[in-house]
Amino acid sequence: MQREGEFVHEKVRKIQTHKNILYGFVVLLIIVQISSFVIMNGNLEKIKSQMSEQNKAINASLISYVDKGLDGERVATQQGFMDVAQRLNKQEESFSKELTVLKSGQGDFSSVVNDVVKSVVSVGTDKSAGSGFFVSSDGYVVTNEHVISGAQRVQVLTSDQEVLNAVIVGTDKVRDIALLKVSGSFTPISFADSDELQVGRKVIAIGNPYGLSFTVTEGIISALKREGPNGNAEYLQTDVSLNPGNSGGPLIEGTGKLVGVNNFKIGEADNIGFALESNSAKKVVNTLANSTIIP
Repeated sequence: MQREGEFVHEKVRKIQTHKNILYGFVVLLIIVQISSFVIMNGNLEKIKSQMSEQNKAINASLISYVDKGLDGERVATQQGFMDVAQRLNKQEESFSKELTVLKSGQGDFSSVVNDVVKSVVSVGTDKSAGSGFFVSSDGYVVTNEHVISGAQRVQVLTSDQEVLNAVIVGTDKVRDIALLKVSGSFTPISFADSDELQVGRKVIAIGNPYGLSFTVTEGIISALKREGPNGNAEYLQTDVSLNPGNSGGPLIEGTGKLVGVNNFKIGEADNIGFALESNSAKKVVNTLANSTIIP
């Protein structure tokens, strides 16, 4: 009976030992699983974090790409509107020029005169009087040298009836040109290419004959390359009525551009006047200014 009890006790002990081993194994397995879970969870968090950063980068790239695309579309659209506006402006300018030429061809210089008269001045000195015109927006004025010769005081009267004191910048007695300067901002006259002129073209003179400021007379170009008092063949002959006071004033074609500077007439002859052609006048003025004020 004692042996049988010992056998049973030994068997129970072994079973308990096996249970303890099994429990230990189970606990160890649970610890391993928990550790694995913790490690995997940490790795998952890292992966999620990396994926989140990658997604942010991708989204930023997409947004940047879309924004650039939209900006490109906006720029392209704006440029398209600007191109259209520029073309319309050019067409409007072209139409206005064609209308002006058409009206001048029919003998109507009203629109031309309204524009050009802003560039014309009357020139008065303590010796004589004449005419002139602005050749730059900053107040350079051209007239004849004989108009201001020997003067102690020179003034100009604008189309707005403003009287301004003028300074003599320089003179060219050979071509009878004087360059003056006044203070302010003004509308300059545009120069035509006198080499492209033809006999018979209609022209007008704007000046100050006998003190009658801003008087307009009309005629045609009678001849080209006439020889002047200086011996140079650089004068336009016209049948425009020129009188004392017209000297130094502009001779204008139908588009409103200057073709010559009115200079002199032959004695008491009717309607035989002369103007220094625009190309020669431009060279003289730029030389006197020591700068290209007339392009």
